Amino acid sequence: MTVLSRFRPAGRNRSAGARKTVTFGDASEVKGSPSWSVASLIFLFFVWWWIKRGPDPMINDRTFPSLRQSWDAFFELVDIGYRRVGLWDHTWASLWRVLKGLIYGVVVGVPVGFAMGLSNRLRGIFDPVVELLRPVPPLALLPLFIVWFGIGEGSKVNLLFFAAVWIMVIAARAGVLGVHGSKVHAAYSLGASRWQILRYVILPNALPDIFTGMRVALGVCWGTLVAAELTGTTTGLGAMIFAASKFFRMDIVVVSIIIIGVIGVAMDLVMRFLERRLIPWRGKG
Repeated sequence: MTVLSRFRPAGRNRSAGARKTVTFGDASEVKGSPSWSVASLIFLFFVWWWIKRGPDPMINDRTFPSLRQSWDAFFELVDIGYRRVGLWDHTWASLWRVLKGLIYGVVVGVPVGFAMGLSNRLRGIFDPVVELLRPVPPLALLPLFIVWFGIGEGSKVNLLFFAAVWIMVIAARAGVLGVHGSKVHAAYSLGASRWQILRYVILPNALPDIFTGMRVALGVCWGTLVAAELTGTTTGLGAMIFAASKFFRMDIVVVSIIIIGVIGVAMDLVMRFLERRLIPWRGKG
């Protein structure tokens, strides 16, 4: 979006004003300052240190680990793992479940969202189902999924699929409905077929919303997975958190939480990189 604003330079009258162009929404220009990012991380560690230095007797080594304890626990996990499973195996198990659930959600949700955005009849068919199931918390269906798919990988991946698919449906539908009719009419006037309009007009305009939906779905999938891994598995970061909490190994719990956060940030950075590469026209009208 471009905003044209008038200003009057010093020493000139109003009629001789110039135009200043300010551009918003350019994804390539919206970047955080690395120095501020480092400063925010230092502040978080300072708060952690300050909480441990406080006089509150409830905050002790058994309820909240120190920085040194968490650091030692991390190297312990790297060296010997936890419950005879290496840290990389725990991490990869959770990451692979999240990726599978997200991919299945994209493969199913995006076509359904496109169909709802392109056809009023299909929107009327799918909309009640989407709006009925979308508000249901995925964890509320965990007992049913365990009965249907067992306590293994099937129940967890399908639960993540359920968490991601409705987000992708809404994102794809919003992207299609957000296409300006003037662009479609212009393509028709140039002799484009329906497939060409879908490929070269609707899809490029919907991609920004689809990528936004994928980023939101990633966060939801991680939150769902950690709770889903509390039962029925011995691998995964959620399973490690649950097992360590039973023995009051809060240092391992905190390390697992930090690992989840770091992986989430890394995946979000990858999504941002793909956005800049695949949809450079985002925010440019």
